[in-house]
Amino acid sequence: MEETVGLLWHRLITRAAGGHFPKAAVRLRDIEKTAGVFFRALGGDPGLRLAAATTDEHGARRSLLQRIAGADERVARARMDVSTLRLPPELDVLPERSLNRDLYLWLAAVAAAPPAEDGDGHPMLGPVPDEPIDEAATRELRENQAATLRALARWPGIEARYRRLVDAVIAQRPRLEKLPPPEAEREKLIRLALHAPGSVAALPRLPAKARVTQPVLLWLSDFRASATVGSTGQGSGELGEAGASRPGKDSSRQAHRVERQEQMPEKHGMIIPFRAESLLSVAEFIKVQRSTDDEPDDNAADAAANLDHLSITRDGERVASKVRFDLDLPSAAEDDVVLGDGIPLPEWDYRKNLLLEDHVRLTELTPSIHDPRAAPSPLPEHLRRTARRLHRQFAALTPGRRWLKAQVDGTELDLDAVVRAATDRATGHHPSDQLYLSLEKRERDLACLALADLSLSTDSWVSSEARVIDVIRDSLLLFGEALLATGDSFALCGFSSVKRSNVRFHRLKDFDQRFDDRARGRIMAIKPGYYTRLGAAIRHATTILDGQRAARRILLILSDGKPNDLDLYDGRYGIEDTRVAVVEARNRGVVPFCVTIDREGASYLPHLFGPAGYAVIRQPDELPARLPMFYAQLTR
Repeated sequence: MEETVGLLWHRLITRAAGGHFPKAAVRLRDIEKTAGVFFRALGGDPGLRLAAATTDEHGARRSLLQRIAGADERVARARMDVSTLRLPPELDVLPERSLNRDLYLWLAAVAAAPPAEDGDGHPMLGPVPDEPIDEAATRELRENQAATLRALARWPGIEARYRRLVDAVIAQRPRLEKLPPPEAEREKLIRLALHAPGSVAALPRLPAKARVTQPVLLWLSDFRASATVGSTGQGSGELGEAGASRPGKDSSRQAHRVERQEQMPEKHGMIIPFRAESLLSVAEFIKVQRSTDDEPDDNAADAAANLDHLSITRDGERVASKVRFDLDLPSAAEDDVVLGDGIPLPEWDYRKNLLLEDHVRLTELTPSIHDPRAAPSPLPEHLRRTARRLHRQFAALTPGRRWLKAQVDGTELDLDAVVRAATDRATGHHPSDQLYLSLEKRERDLACLALADLSLSTDSWVSSEARVIDVIRDSLLLFGEALLATGDSFALCGFSSVKRSNVRFHRLKDFDQRFDDRARGRIMAIKPGYYTRLGAAIRHATTILDGQRAARRILLILSDGKPNDLDLYDGRYGIEDTRVAVVEARNRGVVPFCVTIDREGASYLPHLFGPAGYAVIRQPDELPARLPMFYAQLTR
């Protein structure tokens, strides 16, 4: 009864506090794709991904009902960092769903037109007055006014949408007559800046007891890169979404503010008496040396999702290096056979806008003949029925043969032409010498290299019966069986990496090798490797395809996630290097196409391969049967 009454009271007081319109709510996950396309179409940085912004305390003045209800203490504001455009996870602040949707699109437009240091030819904002000003608020004010002017000048068609949003947003802001004079004066300046961008140069400093101004949802809180968890040094920033990659969870994501803390040296001091009520809460960082568990905590993501602020530190050690021995490189006796010396390859550093020559070392490998898993093997029983069906389907792609009539030379006489020539001779006409039939055999002039991601993530289970690596293994086997029916030239390879000095490239079947039981045995022997340095693998695969004289060369990539490695090759660094490798492949006449089972692949693959250069498979167990079909579409 108490819980029921409490729930009813919470609903009643929250509804009475106002400020939100649940029926008009728009979630980021529902508009993420549209906002991403809109952002990039307006010229926004194609390397930025869209993600949820943190929900932070704003400290602005709230009404009595809002304070009673505990509502509107926090707000999620749009911002940009070095690799992410962060938008509110949900917008329900405007009374119409169309307005909340337009607010998402406007924030994307402002982010696509960040303020330039030189004004970029647009009307410059006035000089900062000599009176005391709020520097942080003034910087935000000037940046957003400049970005607004830039957006409205570049895309005049969105001005009507902006004006509707300004009127709707101002209607939801605090009433001027209810604010103290200093706060009311500052609110007037903000409203003027919204109605006439560029007209306000600075915001005055508020008295000590005054409250900060309510955040402006039409503005970005930061246009610059902030320190993140993956950066070096200390600082604060935003952590990736908690539990975003866990299957079965809600697809909404929650980001967190984080700060880096120094790891305290381990001390074993004397236990002294303490009062239990003096213990800090779980949300605060306690600088003590904690032991690490041997097994990951399944509830860690849920616990993190309930925290407002995360404090992290580095201890210089990885839990995986202590307990997961399969991460170590195998011994020479158990490892694959190395084919030649390492191959130096370049890598693109987007931060320096520079191609680093000989920055990566790639090693070619082939399964050892002493490995029992690599012994010659027939096609597994569970794939034979699908293989027979693919054989029938792909046999239709096999080029047929036809007889060409009236040829000067050929294997057989053309009876029609012979009769016609005899008639011409008998009537005194000059007979034709085109008296033969020639059998023409057409061939498909193409070569394909299938490149499979063999990273550690392929060791995860996609069902109760199969792992990702099992799905990839079956896909390569069926792909080879399908191409046997067409007679096309093809090669099968795999790759993984351990930092830039050890990119492992597995040669499973070369172009000049037959797809027989020995090739099937090498495919059956593949196992999860390490990490995914995709750019280096694409560059080497492109070099292999360069050696083929086919008129059309296709690079078919099988992946289950983003490019990543232990060093800097993570996040945007790996994505930008992969993108440059794809562009290099296209410039050399290779057609790259990526097939992925990563459900979030649509958020970054268009930047890498273009809108028509990839396919996302929602059900991983469908990959073996669908991969040959993608090849058929590419070669049609």
